[in-house]
Formats: sequence, structure tokens, C-alpha cells
Amino acid sequence: MSSLAVVNAGLIASGDLARPVLEGNCVLVEDGKISEIGDATRLNARDADTVIDAAGSAVMPGLIDSHFHVVIGDYQPRQKVVDFIDSYVHGGVTSMISAGEIHTPGRPQDAVGVKALAITAQRSFSAFHPTGAKVHAGAVVLEPTLSENDFDELARAGVWLAKYGFGAYDDPYDGAPQIKWAQQYGLKVMCHSGGSSIPGSTPISADHLMALKPDVCGHVNGGPTALEDEGLRRLVAETDLYLQLVQAGNLRSSLFILGLAQEQGIMERVVIGSDTPTGTGVMPLGVIKTLTELSSLGGIPAATALCLATGNNARAWGLNAGFIAPGKDADLVIADAPHGSTRGDLFSAMENGDVPGIGIVIIDGVIRVIRSRNTPPPQRMPRVVKQPAQELPSS
Repeated sequence: MSSLAVVNAGLIASGDLARPVLEGNCVLVEDGKISEIGDATRLNARDADTVIDAAGSAVMPGLIDSHFHVVIGDYQPRQKVVDFIDSYVHGGVTSMISAGEIHTPGRPQDAVGVKALAITAQRSFSAFHPTGAKVHAGAVVLEPTLSENDFDELARAGVWLAKYGFGAYDDPYDGAPQIKWAQQYGLKVMCHSGGSSIPGSTPISADHLMALKPDVCGHVNGGPTALEDEGLRRLVAETDLYLQLVQAGNLRSSLFILGLAQEQGIMERVVIGSDTPTGTGVMPLGVIKTLTELSSLGGIPAATALCLATGNNARAWGLNAGFIAPGKDADLVIADAPHGSTRGDLFSAMENGDVPGIGIVIIDGVIRVIRSRNTPPPQRMPRVVKQPAQELPSS
């Protein structure tokens, strides 16, 4: 049994909207799962195999990017970049949800090819974890060529994600059978929202979303072109769909949706993604930057904002991550106000609009990053004070 303890935390962010901040200064991990949270002395934390002194900085759940554009391997042909997944881990992202491998050159549209692409991507990333990242890939792109039996086959093969909005449909409403079949066989369906993003995508309106009833309204703030305000009001008030806000979308629309969610008391339905790498570019800090913008410009506490990209995403996709709680995957980020900030802690810095400084990233109880190369340095740098004989991973 391997164990890890993070001690001397200035605060512990839970990822749970119901209780965003936990009492205690220590998180204890055993065999890749969080075992206890509390006082380091009471937990005998110094007996752990690996001990990290957080130096008064914050411990939070690893971020989940719920709109991530992978293809196969750590290469993204749209932007012609390699090793981008490693960079996102340096941005505090420990889990990624594929929004469909739509950037695959020559992406097939026949049923056999569509299924083969989804299964290949799912299988590939089940065994491939760059810098420890958990990439949930193989989101089948819905096409009119897919029958009910195809979804049965996909589900049996382990595919559990689907994306609508890029298929060869004459009318967006025509995808209703495939969305229903996907959900019938347990696939989570994310639907494109707003105007066209790339050639081959279809504008999807609020009326379409309300009729199609996907699980998640992907980039409902625009990807990058936003829906009309009245349609957004209806989606908030008249549906129970998850509403995804992304960095690559419309910031004005994000703030408008955030305000509506607060007014209607449905913050648990707001989830966060980057919608990158895409035409917007490669943005390793896309998720943490979005949270900082929502907190500083949207007027919500930083502790609440963090829940939108952690616990809310975990609940929306059924992941055992996103929370600091016993039994959850030990995906942790130790972060603080950035060096030079006029604020003295993680939350007040975010509420001031300052992107946090990330000191250490842990995935499944294993240290994966020490001192992020993509964020400013934290004011208080955590350090490993005890470790087993084996080497630490390079950062």
C-alpha cells in the first residue's frame, strides 16, 4: 500500500458547491484514492510514504476540461502541435473529456468508419496517459448512417461519449433518433450549441437543444458564436440540461448565463471546458483562466467557481474525480496567488482576476508536476519533504 500526505495547507477546496471549503490542513491519500481530510497531527500524516508541505498554499481538486479536442495520441492536426496534453496538466487539468475526434483528417461518415474511429480513440487513451492525464476519448460523432444496433455495439465496446452537431444531417432536428439511441445505451451526449465553428458543423439554436434534449449543451456561450439571449433564458428556466461555458466562446454570453444561473438557483448545472485545441489555439490555462474570469467579472466567490470545473463536471459525466472527499481519485492541485499579485491567497487572487500559480499537480496519488512551466510561480511554493527512494517524475 502506497500513501501520500499533503500537510500545512492554507485551505482545502472541496469541489462541492454545497460545501466549497473543508476544515483541516491535510489531505491523506492511500493507493491513489483520498482516504481522509483533517488535521495533519491527528491523521499521523508524517508517517505517509510521500509527504508534501503545501507551505500555506491551497489544495484543490484537479481540474476537469469537459470540452477537449483530441484526435489520436498527443498530436492535434488542426493546430499541428505535439505534447499539448502534457501542457494542460501543467495548467492544473488532470482529466479531459473528448468533444469528439472531429479534427481527424478525412474523418469517416459511414457507420463502420464512425464506429471504428470512436472505438480506436477510446481504446488508445484508455492505455495512454501523458503525464498521467486521464483522457476520456472516443466520443462518437453522430451521423445519420448510425442505426440503433450500432449504439449497442459501441456501448459494448466501451464507448460512452457522443457528440452531435457535425454529422451529415440536412436539418439539426433530424438527429433526434441517434441522440435518443445513444442515451438509451448509456452514452453521454454533448450537443454543439450556437453558430458554426468549423466547416462541417451546423448552427444549433436553443429551440433545437430543447427539442433534441442532449445531456450537455456544449459551449452554450458560443463555440465561438453565442446563442441569442432569449434562447439562453429558456434553456436555463425551462430545461434541466447541463450548460457548458468555455474559454473559446463568448465572454459576454458566459457572464450572462452565469447571472441567469445564479438568479434561477441552478449553479449545479453549469460546467466548464476550454473548447481547445481548436481554431482558437492551444490554451493550457484555458480552464483556470475561465474560472478566474467568472469569479473576477461574474461576481461569484472563487471557491464556487472552482466547483464548476471540478465537482460539477464530475457529476455531469459520472467521474470518480473532481472532489476532495474519501474514496475519490487523488487528483490534486496545490496552488496559490501568483508571485507579484497584490492579493495574498488563491481565492482573493482569482477574485482579483489573477491566474493562480500552480506548484504541484498530483494524479491518482502520484506527483506529476512540480512547479508548472505555464503559470506564474506561486507566492508560496510547496515542497516534497519526504519521498520513497524512486525518482520523482520530471516536470
